[in-house]
Amino acid sequence: MKMPRLLRQLMHRRIVMVSALVLLVIAVMAAGAPLFASADPNDTAILDRLKAPSAQHLMGTDELGRDLYARIVHGARYSLTIAALTALGSVIAGTALGLVAGFFRRLDAPLMRVVDAMMAFPDILLAIALVAILGPSLANVVLALVLVYTPRVARVVRASTLVLRELLFVEAVRALGVRTSRILWRHILPNLMSPILVQVSFIFAYAILAEAGLSFLGVGVPPDIPTWGTMVAGSQQYAHQAFWVVLFPGLAIIFTALSLQLLGDGIRDLLDPKLKKAA
Repeated sequence: MKMPRLLRQLMHRRIVMVSALVLLVIAVMAAGAPLFASADPNDTAILDRLKAPSAQHLMGTDELGRDLYARIVHGARYSLTIAALTALGSVIAGTALGLVAGFFRRLDAPLMRVVDAMMAFPDILLAIALVAILGPSLANVVLALVLVYTPRVARVVRASTLVLRELLFVEAVRALGVRTSRILWRHILPNLMSPILVQVSFIFAYAILAEAGLSFLGVGVPPDIPTWGTMVAGSQQYAHQAFWVVLFPGLAIIFTALSLQLLGDGIRDLLDPKLKKAA
């Protein structure tokens, strides 16, 4: 399916368009954070701690008197960057691993046993173990999440590659003596873009939730980096007296993850002939 046609069909789905609009607003605010929130997200004012939302502080202040609106807007940069790098890294690594495992029969079994072993652990537990080994930092959180989600992409790509490998057009180019690297790059990979695109949207959402979970457990990004997860983690003990310190960053996480999931569902429905026919 050509991309312009896919975009036109997505535009006719109201829930998908609302989700895309929410994501666009969040992305624009993150990109232009200094314009939308001029206050420094790390400026502390102890006298203004735990102030309720007002005209001066639209979303109130946290336990250190920092403007919560500025922290959420600036924190969107870090949270979205972590999610984007995780999705990009896991898709690249998972696609390469799945292509090799699906196309080369001898490598299929050993590679898939490694993938199965990694998928045997719950995502959050494996991420906690990896971050504990690597150390808490933004780069290590991204690396840990990439290692967690790469096997899932590899499984999807491998299954599709096994089907494509047996099709007539692949057999034809192999009979013509075309190099294996060219077959993978020019003939198989383009036909994998549909499931890969769906995986990108889902992993993006999972990474936002996973980063928040790791930060909440105290093994994620350092507290001085204002991600949405660190905001929830740092303010949880004050939620009973100032609900807004948890409510607003929590809503940012929920709306972003939910919009990504709905967008991914819409793309999957349009790219899957069975689901499209049922609809």
